[in-house]
Amino acid sequence: MSITGMNEQWVAAQIEQKGDSKCIPWKILRDLILAHLDVKKRVDIFTFSIYGLVISPRH
Repeated sequence: MSITGMNEQWVAAQIEQKGDSKCIPWKILRDLILAHLDVKKRVDIFTFSIYGLVISPRH
């Protein structure tokens, strides 16, 4: 929540179940990165997205 700058309800609505894990789909994170006005937040969200791909590449 603090990384995206979005509220708890937004984050909860975006989370999807994938196998044994819960995640926010890349498409939603990509759209958030492209639309966010704060450049630092864009980098933070992108970094968070890459971290998620490295930690759980199958999801």
